[in-house]
Amino acid sequence: MFYEIRYYQSQPGRRQEWIRFMEEVVIPFQSSKGVKVVASFTDEQNPDGYVWIRRFDDETQREAQYSAVYDSDRWKNDIGPVVYGLLIPERSVVTRVTPTPASPLQ
Repeated sequence: MFYEIRYYQSQPGRRQEWIRFMEEVVIPFQSSKGVKVVASFTDEQNPDGYVWIRRFDDETQREAQYSAVYDSDRWKNDIGPVVYGLLIPERSVVTRVTPTPASPLQ
């Protein structure tokens, strides 16, 4: 099992709009495709920063879920264009982490 910690930078002053879109559209859509969204956060030090965490059992599952989400017509035609309009894509950082043996997230 591993987690993705995804850090995003919204367009200046648009974080609340981004959060609303994430909570009402992106997270429910990805969850419907089997993606396990663990949490989402606002960055207390950056007024436009946003973090969310997804969990995957293994690489095979991640690949299948990525395909189900990002290859879908709904993502390509409806969701993706809004996402790319609300974020600054080149400021996104994705970190893949694995829990340590004593972690309660095992």
